[in-house]
Amino acid sequence: MPVEDVVVRHHSHVPSKGRHQPVTSYRIQVSPDFDFAAVEAIVPYLASLGITDVFFSPILQAAPGSMHGYDVVDHERISADLGGIEAFRSVSRAIHDTGMHLIVDIVPNHMAVPTPLYRNRALWSALRDGEDSPYRTWFDISLSDSGDGLLMPVLGDRIGKVLATGEITIEKMVVPGFEEDGPTQVVCYYDHVFPVRRGTEALPLAELLDAQYYRLAHWRVANEEINYRRFFDVDTLAAIRVEDEGVFRQSHALLIELFEEGLIDAFRIDHPDGLADPRGYFRNLHEASGGAWSVAEKILEGEETLPTDWPAAGTTGYDTLQRLQGLFTAPEGLPALTQLYGEMSGSTDSVATVEVKAKRQIVATSLFAEVDRLASLLAAICHSDVRLRDHTFRSLRDVVVELVVHMDRYRAYVVPGERPDPEDERVLRAAAERAARNLDADRQESLDVVIDILLGNEIGSAGRTHESRRNEVIVRFQQVCGAVMAKGVEDTTFYRYTALTSANEVGGGPSHFTTTPDQFHDFQTRTHLTWPVTMSTLSTHDTKRCEDVRARIAPISQYAQEWIATLTQARDLVADERPADLDGQMENLLWQTLIGTWDGGPIEQRRLEDYLLKAAREQKSWTTWTEQNEAGEQGMLDYASAILSDDDALALLADFHELTRAATRTMILSQKAIQMTAIGVPDTYNGEEVTQTSLVDPDNRRPVDFTGLAKMLAKLDRDGLPSSPSLDQEKLWFTSRLARLRRELPELASAECGYQALPVSTGYALAFARTRADQAILATVAMRHVPEFAGEYTVVLPEGSWLNVLTGAELEGGTRDLAEVLGRFPAAVLEKIDA
Repeated sequence: MPVEDVVVRHHSHVPSKGRHQPVTSYRIQVSPDFDFAAVEAIVPYLASLGITDVFFSPILQAAPGSMHGYDVVDHERISADLGGIEAFRSVSRAIHDTGMHLIVDIVPNHMAVPTPLYRNRALWSALRDGEDSPYRTWFDISLSDSGDGLLMPVLGDRIGKVLATGEITIEKMVVPGFEEDGPTQVVCYYDHVFPVRRGTEALPLAELLDAQYYRLAHWRVANEEINYRRFFDVDTLAAIRVEDEGVFRQSHALLIELFEEGLIDAFRIDHPDGLADPRGYFRNLHEASGGAWSVAEKILEGEETLPTDWPAAGTTGYDTLQRLQGLFTAPEGLPALTQLYGEMSGSTDSVATVEVKAKRQIVATSLFAEVDRLASLLAAICHSDVRLRDHTFRSLRDVVVELVVHMDRYRAYVVPGERPDPEDERVLRAAAERAARNLDADRQESLDVVIDILLGNEIGSAGRTHESRRNEVIVRFQQVCGAVMAKGVEDTTFYRYTALTSANEVGGGPSHFTTTPDQFHDFQTRTHLTWPVTMSTLSTHDTKRCEDVRARIAPISQYAQEWIATLTQARDLVADERPADLDGQMENLLWQTLIGTWDGGPIEQRRLEDYLLKAAREQKSWTTWTEQNEAGEQGMLDYASAILSDDDALALLADFHELTRAATRTMILSQKAIQMTAIGVPDTYNGEEVTQTSLVDPDNRRPVDFTGLAKMLAKLDRDGLPSSPSLDQEKLWFTSRLARLRRELPELASAECGYQALPVSTGYALAFARTRADQAILATVAMRHVPEFAGEYTVVLPEGSWLNVLTGAELEGGTRDLAEVLGRFPAAVLEKIDA
C-alpha cells in the first residue's frame, strides 16, 4: 500500500484536529432503572478504574417502557425516563470534571411505532397531515390518496371481524404533544390510538378507515404485505430516510447541539447497514461534527473490511472479538465436537448449508414482504422496457431469492450513479455464481439482467441506466440483504449449528472457529494501516453471550474427549426425563449453556428458562415467536429442570468446570490483556471488569453492583492482590491496571503507535509490541492455553528494561523464558522503563 494512501486514509479515519480521541471506553446501559443520576453516582468509580470515555446507550426519548433506547420516538428531547436534559447536563459535566469524556450511541436507521402512536410526534403528524406535514419526508412511505397507506398490522383478527364486533371506535381527545389542536377525533383500538386525516371526520367508520394514510390490518398480514422499511422484521421499528439532508439535520440537531456545547465528545452509530447510503451518512456526520470520532456497528464477514471511503474511525469491534475468540479455540478438538453435535442433532448439514436453509426460511416468512417488494420493483423496471419485458415477476422473484440467500456478507455498497468498487462488484458476481447453481437456463438470463441493474450497468434500452426505479432497486436490494443475513445467521443459524457455541457470536460464527497467532498479527497490522483508532470489544449489549461465558465454553475444544465423556454420563442420568421429541441442536446448546454459566454452581432456573425459550424460538425449527409449540417448549423446560435437580448430573458438570478452570482463567485474563493493549480503543461492557454469566439480551441488562465493584477496586488499590485471589479480583486488577496504563499512554490509541509481532517459541502463546517511532514502548505476552504449557518455551522481548505493570517485576529484554516473563498470571504487559 503506498505511503501516501495510508496517510490519506488515516486522515479521514481519525478525529479532525481539535476533536477528542477516546483511549479506553466503558459502556453504560442507561435505562429507567439506571438513569443519568445513577450514572453520576458511579462517575468517581469509573474515573478510578482508569476509563477515559464513558459510553452511553441511546439517550433520546424512547417508546414508553423502553429498557434499551433503540426505539426512539422523539429526536428533539433527551429521554425523560432517564432524567431529561438537565440530568444529562449534570452527568456530562460530572464526567468531564474528572477529565473523562462522553461517547453517545446514535440510532439513525429507525424510529419506534409506539403504542399509543402519538408518542411518535413525527409519525403521527405524517399520518394525519400527509403532504402537509413537516415530517412528510421522514418515512419510507407514500403519503398520497392512491394505495393503502402505511400498513399498521395491530389487529387481533381480520379487519372485517374487528369492525363487526365494534372493537374499532372513533373517540375525541386532546392528543398529548398536540395540545394546541384542542380536542380532535382519533381512531381507537384497545391501547392503540391513531390520527384521523383532516377532512375525513364525518365519514362512516369503514369509509373513514379507508381514507386514512394508514391501513389497519391483522397482525399476520405484516409478513406478507408490509409496505414500509422496518428494522429487520420488527413491525414496531419503522425506518426513517436519514439520507434526506433535511431529515438528517432535524433528527441530529439536538445531539449536534450538545456536541458543540461540549457535553458529547464522540459517537457510536447503530446499524448503518440499514441506511440507504451509509457512506453519505458518515460524511454528513463528519461535516456536522467537524470530524468527531465515530464508529460503525458494522459486522464484517470473514476477511471483509470496512469501506475505506467512510469518514469514520472504524467499527465497534466485532471483527476484533472474532479473532480474539478464535485464538483460544483448539482446532484439534473440533472434529470430535462436530461429530457429537451431529449425533445429538441428527444433522449432517455443513454450516454453509444450515445458513442457506435458514435464510430461505426467513425469506419465505418474516421477510417475505421485503423480498416481494424488491421483486415487484424489478418487474416494473423490466415491464416498462420493451427489451426486458419478457422477464416475468416470478422469474425475477426466484432470482432475487437466490441472490439474497447466497450473499456471503451483510451487503455491498453500490452507490447509484457511481461506478461500483471492484470489491462490491466481486461480491455481487460471486453471489450470482452461487445463485446460478439453483436456477435453470431461463432464470439465469434473468439473473444476468438483475446483476446488471444492481451494478448500475447499461442493460435494456439505452439511456435508462439512472432511472429512479433502477436507483431504488440498487439501494433496496442492499438493505434487504442485510436484514436477511442478520435474521438468517445471527438469529437462526447461531441457534441451530451448536457444535461449539462460543464461536456463535456476532461478527463471527461457526465458519470462523479458530485464529492462529500469525492470522491475528496480520489482522492487527492491516487494522493499524487503515483503522488505527477503531474500537475493540469482548462483550456488547448485542453479543449472544458475554466474554466470560464464552471463556467457559471455548475450553471444551481443548478437552473435547473429557467433555464428551461428561456429557454421555450426565445425559444417561437424566435420560428418563428427556422428551422423545427434544430437538438435539437445542439440547447441545442447553448443556453448553450450563457449563458456560457455571459460577460456583448452575445458573438460576428462571434465567435458564427465559434463555432457552428465546433460543428455541429464534431457532425457528419446531417453535417460533408467532407459532409457539407450547407442549414442546414445556417439555424442554421440564428437561432443563430435571438436570438442575439431579445432584449427580450437576456434580459431573462441576467436575468438568474444575478441570477447565485454568483454561477458563487463561482465556479471561489473556484476552483482556490483548484487547487492552492491541490496536484501537478497547471497550468494557457494563460490569465486565469482573466475571459475568450474562447471556443474550435482555439477560445482559441485569443490574450491576457498582457499589460492590467500587469497594473491591478500593481494596485492591489499598492492599494489592491477595495471595489467593478470586478470578473477579484478578480480572478487575487487569482491567484497572491496564486502563490506567492506557490513560498514561494515550498514544496507544493513535495512528503513530505501531504494532510489531514478537517471536515466541510456541504456538501456545502470543506476543507483540506497540511501537513509537519504530521503538517498542509496550510489550504484551499472553498464553492461549493453560500456563503449564509455558514449559521451556521462550519469548524474545525488545531490547531495554521492562516493568510488568501487572506484577511489578522488572526484567531485561532479549530472549527470556516464557514462564519467567509471565510470572503469576497467564499474561504479562510490559512497559519500557526508559521509554
